[in-house]
Amino acid sequence: MLKVLIVDDDQRMVNTIADILTIKGFEVITAFSGEEAVEKVKSNSPDCLLMDNKMGGITGAEAYSMIKNISPKLPVIFMTADITEEILRACDQDGAYAVLSKPLNIQMLLSFLSSLRKAVSIIIIDDNKEFCQTLKDVLTLREFEIECMVTPENLPNIIEKHETNTIILLDLKLGELKGLDVLKDIKKTYPHIPIVLVTGYHSEMQDDIEQGLLLNAYTCLYKPLEIEMLSNTLMEINRKKLKELLGVPFKKSA
Repeated sequence: MLKVLIVDDDQRMVNTIADILTIKGFEVITAFSGEEAVEKVKSNSPDCLLMDNKMGGITGAEAYSMIKNISPKLPVIFMTADITEEILRACDQDGAYAVLSKPLNIQMLLSFLSSLRKAVSIIIIDDNKEFCQTLKDVLTLREFEIECMVTPENLPNIIEKHETNTIILLDLKLGELKGLDVLKDIKKTYPHIPIVLVTGYHSEMQDDIEQGLLLNAYTCLYKPLEIEMLSNTLMEINRKKLKELLGVPFKKSA
């Protein structure tokens, strides 16, 4: 069960949000100051933090600076009736997911929290079965859900099965199929699913890589894959997709 810490010195607002999230199946922890929020993060290890900025005592931004040292990967969302440059800078520089205006868009928040507790689904499309299986084994250990496909024929059924939090790894050489054509077909039907191109032929496939990036592929990685780089790229994409649910535009890698 996803554990959400709600922080605001307005106790009525905290209780209202807490009641809604509890009904929706989330575990809720509450705090009424920045100082208390820091202590609750230490003692309760929440999965997400929803925090007001302007409170008595330290601000939410100041509390967040302390919390980053305790739990650097904790997803944090600021909420405020007054979006200022200070809070936007804190959000951008310290890595908060978003700043939401009060009164909150509860449906937006619920969509985000529902996706946050789902595993990231990776669909690997590659005609090298040994490569697929090895990559599946490695990424499964990092708690990704993996589906391997030699061709994209069954892709609609796989995507329907996973619904959200899906990322596609697409090899640019698929036997008789051209990866670039597969990319075009996928983008026509599923324009919002991020696609990472993969190839072992950097120079030979340069034109296809450039065209693929113009077709809005997120990036291109090269075989043999560096697993740490791959994992970081997948988590970066998932983070951006989650932020998109909070109204932050999704921007692909430069």
